[in-house]
Amino acid sequence: MKPYNGNLLQKIKEFKLERNAIILAHNYQREEIQQVADFVGDSLELSRKAADSDAEVIVFCGVRFMAEVAAILAPEKTVLLPDHHAGCSLAAMVSVADLRQKKKEHPRAAVVAYVNSPAAVKAECDICVTSSNAVAVVNSLAAEEIIFVPDKNLGSYVAKQTGKKVILWDGYCATHHCVTREDVANARRADPRALVMVHPECRPEVVAAADYSLSTGQMFKLARETENETIIVGTETGVLPRLRQENPEKNFLPLSPKMVCPDMKLVTLIKLLLALVKMRTPVEVPAEISRPARRALERMLAVV
Repeated sequence: MKPYNGNLLQKIKEFKLERNAIILAHNYQREEIQQVADFVGDSLELSRKAADSDAEVIVFCGVRFMAEVAAILAPEKTVLLPDHHAGCSLAAMVSVADLRQKKKEHPRAAVVAYVNSPAAVKAECDICVTSSNAVAVVNSLAAEEIIFVPDKNLGSYVAKQTGKKVILWDGYCATHHCVTREDVANARRADPRALVMVHPECRPEVVAAADYSLSTGQMFKLARETENETIIVGTETGVLPRLRQENPEKNFLPLSPKMVCPDMKLVTLIKLLLALVKMRTPVEVPAEISRPARRALERMLAVV
């Protein structure tokens, strides 16, 4: 971290104490944000930290749907999103109206929502999933027909792993969808001995070409356990500094330099400080949405 940030970091620390706040940062955030956070992890892991914390204020350095999940699981706390423009292109690809129409077309299907979806969409679903537990959760359902929203790539992965009929939504994460099988081939040509791990939000042909398809949390675990010295990482590049810090003896390379989420990079140290000073921007979920969305999340947590 740059030395001129010293005074800024001190101010963040002071206001965090004054507000009785906790700072949560997603794995894809800027390196300096991850360094100043109390906890770094994936969205659900961080929301659990929010619910379990004694802090009165949760500063969620991530995107809106993540802050919504924290607000749903910890309704008694104030949840702040340092940049209110931090959305998610994947979450924006599903609407309540369109989902309701799809449910009418498939009345016997169970409706599964990836956590990367708006709170109002979660409220329309039977259960939620994360990238790490999607297969286990879908396998736990009695229904053989599944409406899976909004990520068609993760949905396709789940369909192959479970054997269930999965009705795919035409949504995708632009950051993960941009990489191709050729990117994997190029990486292997550059270092044939390298291990290739990708996120299941990548295209099915990219997942098939990789050695492993893993959530970010699972990537950190594999990185610690593998004997491979070089690892190609097919997810948002924000994970790389932490991977390198935790495994200094190994070499981590991005599958593609294109894998940068612009929304995840919107939060800066200045915006984080202003969130604490001015208590902005609060994220609230109305009770009529929060209640059914919480049920969908809790059903997931009861499975895994």
